[in-house]
Amino acid sequence: MLANTIYLIVFIILAFVLSIAVKAITRGVEAKQTLKEEKNLQVNKEENEISNIEIVKQLKELKDLHDKGIISHDEFKKAKEKILN
Repeated sequence: MLANTIYLIVFIILAFVLSIAVKAITRGVEAKQTLKEEKNLQVNKEENEISNIEIVKQLKELKDLHDKGIISHDEFKKAKEKILN
């Protein structure tokens, strides 16, 4: 009888420790996913900023060509639409 009681207590303690371990592992996995998502958002934001800088640079170069008379107003409009789309 005493042995059965000890086994029951050991089983309860083991179940409690396992439940804590599962919760810890779950929290770790969720934290890792959150960090990965945040990193992806940051990378996407940086890529968008670089893309926007390139578009602005191209538009400035196009405007310079138009101002110098190298391209006509219609060519400027067409090229600008192409860059922005």
